[in-house]
Amino acid sequence: MGSAGLIGFLRALFSGCSPFGILALSGATLLCALATRLALKRRALRCFNQPPQRSWIMGHMGLMGHNEEGLQAVDDLIRRYVHSCAWYLGPFYNMVRLFHPDYIKSLLTASANITFKDKIFYGFMKPWLGHCLLLQNGQEWSRHRRLLTPAFHFDILKKYVHIFNQSTNIMHAKWRRLLAEKQNSLDMFEHMSSMTLDSLLKCTFSCDSHCQGKPSEYIAAILELSKLLVQRQHYLPYHWDWLYWRSEPGRRFRKACNIVHQFTAKIVQERRSQLDQQGPAKNRTENLEYTGGYKKKDTDLIDLLLLSKDENGEGLTNEEIQAHADMFMFAGHDTTASALSWIFYNLAMHQDHQERCRAEIRSVLRDGDEHDISWEDLSHLPFTTMCIKESLRLHSPVLALTRYYSQNMKTPGDCIIPQGSLCLISIYGVHRNPEVWPDPEVYDPMRFDPENSHGRSPHAFIPFSAGPRNCIGQNFAMAELKVVVARTLSRFRILPGPKPVRRLYQLVLRAEGGLLLNIETPIPPPNKK
Repeated sequence: MGSAGLIGFLRALFSGCSPFGILALSGATLLCALATRLALKRRALRCFNQPPQRSWIMGHMGLMGHNEEGLQAVDDLIRRYVHSCAWYLGPFYNMVRLFHPDYIKSLLTASANITFKDKIFYGFMKPWLGHCLLLQNGQEWSRHRRLLTPAFHFDILKKYVHIFNQSTNIMHAKWRRLLAEKQNSLDMFEHMSSMTLDSLLKCTFSCDSHCQGKPSEYIAAILELSKLLVQRQHYLPYHWDWLYWRSEPGRRFRKACNIVHQFTAKIVQERRSQLDQQGPAKNRTENLEYTGGYKKKDTDLIDLLLLSKDENGEGLTNEEIQAHADMFMFAGHDTTASALSWIFYNLAMHQDHQERCRAEIRSVLRDGDEHDISWEDLSHLPFTTMCIKESLRLHSPVLALTRYYSQNMKTPGDCIIPQGSLCLISIYGVHRNPEVWPDPEVYDPMRFDPENSHGRSPHAFIPFSAGPRNCIGQNFAMAELKVVVARTLSRFRILPGPKPVRRLYQLVLRAEGGLLLNIETPIPPPNKK
């Protein structure tokens, strides 16, 4: 049928229809097109296991919550399907869930040029984080990753250990005041979040906000943005920008973004101006000394980003530096606070492991509290490190990653993930897979003894992801975890809290109503002669 014939057919079809009939027919046509598209998308994933659905149109939507029961349902899914399964969130989102090292390996090691972040949830962050490393793809990501990597070199990280000690000391002084007031039950998330933000502000901006002792508009804005992101993620109507930016939470999000952006922009602009005034001869990290509201300091993250150059001698713009700094503040505080809270929870529930850690720490800190924990000390805490890693396995702060790929991806068993399909790489699933970790619910630090790690897949333990897009700050995070844990256990005994803990997954793994633990001062070590 030619175009003239088709037009004549449609004219004849609609000429006898009322406006309501035309609308109904158009709706039916749209519904048929949607159903056909949905069927084709799901047929492309038929190679994967298909868990029972609520209905054909709803798929698996609503079957997995973010609370304790929801995480237990994920455990059941892993035990039943072992490697992977298809998952349908209504008629729009079809994904493959993967929870075995063999199945995620090809996805995590894929070239950055074919790997793309999920535009749905990560897109919610863009008004806050801009074009930061977390949200970049392809060549843009590759260039920025190369520019940022030197900022996390071990020689740089060594200088931050003093800051980790300092922020931990401030937190402990607050704990001693609370103990003196007979308050020994603490919400670990509250205290760890304030402490990690304090450290990040000092490492990133050389800014001492005193946020562990008094409110800060900037810190309040970061916490508000994190909370609003979770709310938007969980409330489907807010996924549409048009509705969200006209809502009360959307207006609050914009206001908090403005506060954060103004804070970061002011610091970057001041530093850029000071650097320009010094001239090219002094534009080197060893000569950076600033005033203007900031005390004389070691090189911080902003310094390093301002001085970074690519192979063509091009640096980062102020806007790019601001975006990366905002990303470090967002990604660095919640994840580390979650990790520390669950480390102390696990050690509270296993006093034998806690005591062994304490003995190891005291053997390294022969001078007690007289000196900071040094960078060199961190390599002499093998059992404490094993306890930290086992907690990261059992209670990883981030439970999943989502990715798209610009080409078909093959998995074991000759299954194909079609180009453009959403992949959910389940960190939680890999870490709790009984085929990979025997008795996965048991907290056993000896899993990470070198003798017990032979033959284990490098993709069996991925709290910081893996491959080219792994967490750029993982060595920073591990150093901070070790300092805070070592310093805390040398001064306090951590005990189980007054109520059972129920897990809650938001941006990171939390606990419903907070993670309450009791603290007391431990028996002092015997005097050494």
